[in-house]
Amino acid sequence: MMTVKNKWVPYLFLLPAFAGLLLFKLYPIISALLQSMHTLEFLTQLVRFVGFENYVSLFNDPVFWNSLKVTLWFNLWINPFQITLAFGLALLLNTGIKQITFFRGINFIPVAVSVPTAAILWKIMLSPEQGVVNSILVALGMSPQPFLESSSQALASIVAIASWKGVGYWALFLLAGLQEVSPSLYEASSMDGASKWQQFKSVTYPMMKRPLTFVVVSVTVANMLLFAPMYILTKGGPNQSTNVLLLESYNSAFLYSDMGRATAIVVIMLVITAIIVAIEFRILRAKH
Repeated sequence: MMTVKNKWVPYLFLLPAFAGLLLFKLYPIISALLQSMHTLEFLTQLVRFVGFENYVSLFNDPVFWNSLKVTLWFNLWINPFQITLAFGLALLLNTGIKQITFFRGINFIPVAVSVPTAAILWKIMLSPEQGVVNSILVALGMSPQPFLESSSQALASIVAIASWKGVGYWALFLLAGLQEVSPSLYEASSMDGASKWQQFKSVTYPMMKRPLTFVVVSVTVANMLLFAPMYILTKGGPNQSTNVLLLESYNSAFLYSDMGRATAIVVIMLVITAIIVAIEFRILRAKH
């Protein structure tokens, strides 16, 4: 029986984790919220409280609305695309073919490449004049494409580049989940005459709901915060077609020295991300 003297011991063990949560999670959120309600006077260099003025200014700014539209449209494309490819890749890597370890190693190569290196590599490969991708298209009898230099193709190109970089990473989590599925379940369903597709629907997918939930939420958060490819490859262009919210926040802070506007955008991003994740949790939990 725990005495009065040592009843606080469990809470002492939790204290470091709680302190880390306050310092690295809650404090930045509160700090950003407070900073979004201030502005810097350029003449006096004094910080002035303006309440929700930065938010009102954003809601009347067409550049902000375009960035919001681009961000949501980008996530609507890339999230299902990455999750589907990652699940398919995990299923392939979970087979018992020879040299499967070699193929799993190849799968991780894009993950090991740094984001700046990958972005520069793909910028060269997608060059309209000398890029290898257009060279292949021409060799196949097709016309060369502008890719990153076209307002209609730039966002799709970044979706492809980010997926090349990220699909292998998310596949690792799904592969770990697949390897936890007991082979006896497949044996039992096979004895009942279930086809491969029926085994997937009745065994694989139900047993993968928890790993899939983790991957769906993680992919959503990661892609909402994706910034480096747009910054390195397009700077938000052409014609603001890749100007996502985080890039607009960066420009507000470091190009225009408007930290109030920048942090207001970050707070709005946080709220939108929390709403989307809550909806995903609710949908996925309802199917359990």
